[in-house]
Amino acid sequence: MAKNKQKGKKQKNVFQVANKHLKHKNKAKPVTTTLKHINAVKNEKVENLNQIFTQVQRDVKSISKSVAPEPKKQTQVVREPPKESVNVDSAAQLFSQL
Repeated sequence: MAKNKQKGKKQKNVFQVANKHLKHKNKAKPVTTTLKHINAVKNEKVENLNQIFTQVQRDVKSISKSVAPEPKKQTQVVREPPKESVNVDSAAQLFSQL
């Protein structure tokens, strides 16, 4: 069975950090609180803009209802029937000449 035998002492670090501070586990995180504040302000602005746009949309609807569009006249195109009946034989002959 192997035993933990130390043949020599471990060397200590030559360079040591002066004033080494340990991090606290329960340290307050200002970034998340700042983000929450930014999100709250952004949400307020979005709600304000939504209200403004809904009001504009209502105004546009009321204006479009008050100004009735003029009825468009429907123009009917009268097609004239062909004056000559189509001659298939002559058309086939012309195509064959090409």
